[in-house]
Amino acid sequence: MIHLLNLLAAIALLVWGTHIVRTGVLRVFGENLRHVLSRSFANRFTAAAAGLGVTSLVQSSTATCLIVASFVGTGLVGTAAALAVMLGADVGTALMVVVFSFDLSWLSPLLIFLGVVLFVSREKTMTGRVGRVLIGLGLITLALQLIVAATRPLTDAPAVRALLVALPNEVLLDIFVGAVLAVLSYSSLAIVLLTATLAAQGLLPISVAFGLVLGANVGSGVLAMLVTASGKAELRRLPLGNLIFKAVGVLLAVPFLGEARLLLQNHVGEVHQQVVLFHLGFNVLMAITFIGFTGPVARIVERWLPRPTAGANGDRPRHLDPVALATPSLAISCAAREALHQADVVETMLRGVLPVMRDNDLDLAERLRRMDDTVDELYSAIKFYLTQISREALSEREGRRWTDIVSFTINMEQIGDCIERVLQDLEDKKIRKNRSFSDAGMAEICHLHERLLSNLRLGMSVFLDGHVRDAQKLLEEKARFRDLEHEYAANHIARLQDNSAPSIETSSLHLDLISELKRINSHICSIAYPILESAGALANTRIRHSQLAGLDERP
Repeated sequence: MIHLLNLLAAIALLVWGTHIVRTGVLRVFGENLRHVLSRSFANRFTAAAAGLGVTSLVQSSTATCLIVASFVGTGLVGTAAALAVMLGADVGTALMVVVFSFDLSWLSPLLIFLGVVLFVSREKTMTGRVGRVLIGLGLITLALQLIVAATRPLTDAPAVRALLVALPNEVLLDIFVGAVLAVLSYSSLAIVLLTATLAAQGLLPISVAFGLVLGANVGSGVLAMLVTASGKAELRRLPLGNLIFKAVGVLLAVPFLGEARLLLQNHVGEVHQQVVLFHLGFNVLMAITFIGFTGPVARIVERWLPRPTAGANGDRPRHLDPVALATPSLAISCAAREALHQADVVETMLRGVLPVMRDNDLDLAERLRRMDDTVDELYSAIKFYLTQISREALSEREGRRWTDIVSFTINMEQIGDCIERVLQDLEDKKIRKNRSFSDAGMAEICHLHERLLSNLRLGMSVFLDGHVRDAQKLLEEKARFRDLEHEYAANHIARLQDNSAPSIETSSLHLDLISELKRINSHICSIAYPILESAGALANTRIRHSQLAGLDERP
């Protein structure tokens, strides 16, 4: 019993080590990996090479599939090029199995020691994240040694040998078991390594081991399908196409398992190496065979999973991809795109204020006020999405971006509330009472509204690009808008002294309106503060020290 428990613990350590390496590499190189992939879609061969390279680092074709699927889901890349990436990604995983099949017992303690030192001493830095990856690599090699040690007593047990002899030699059953194990462990790499080790210890016949390897390949495709099952149609195309390639590849390979076994036994002495090289050969042959069929398969999955037509829920969250949460840098980008979507809704609301004011359009006012509910829903969705991103998994720059997105969405939500109050005041104090602003007053409000729209567009640009010069320009607009508000309030008071009837009737609304527009502008200009603060371009205080000293000297 103790030997079986040791084996299960070693298997769990192997799975955990692959998970640490996968997440660690994504945290260290996540955004760079995305850039490498996004720049390699010129043709199917460079795409496959990029998939091979990235997956060799990440050690998970499933992780690569999720990254590339997000590109397909947002329309950044076609399904055919993405399928080519996945063919290369599967070869990359197989190459990493070959690397780990060598005797790396001397490397395990070294990697764990260096990794722990780097992680403990510089946990929050890039060096600490690299240390985390080294720990994962050390745990993988250590787990393989523990599996060998734990299986040796089991190999010698007569009951175990009798059970193995009694196992049915059914390749389809072996494929099914391998697929289930890959899904449960979230790693086909771990299952292939485990299978090779058990076969080398005599616990698995070589024919069963080959079936489990084929099943592990199918399982990785099924896993990607399960993870993206709740996503939109465009997001599910790549996992489906990749699963089609794997399933067809396995069906084509089954009739040749006997020939493959004889070929490897004649040229490769060790059973462990036979299993590993079978896995590599299967994926290389699959990439060579199917690289020319990425286009037709892409058209098939696009026909099976068509893009849904835009409906009534067009303003609901559209970029908050739950699959991207596994890659923090990608999730940050999704949240930023959704925040810009929220800003687009706010801009629509703000743009509609003037027609409501000019035309006394109650129907338009009602529609615009309902849009504030959409802004609130987007704010809640973005906030919840961001809370699911581990802050520890973010680099320093990504952490600042996380904060910028939170600040931006808060300001957009508050602007929506301000616009809703403006519309309600216009309905209650102007439209329903059939009142009008004076020509001069209306011109001033139109001018403020025009500057407000311009500042909102500038604020969205600052949020998107983070340019310090634009942020400084936006902050300068805050002072200009404040001066205009004071000037136009004084002009209104002067018109009241002239006994202008329209000015007297709308006096309260006019002053409240320009004050509310100023408040909206302040929220827009607040977008500049995080950018300027991170650039060190903000002063500690706006109070002039010379004037403050003069106040202190007064009795």
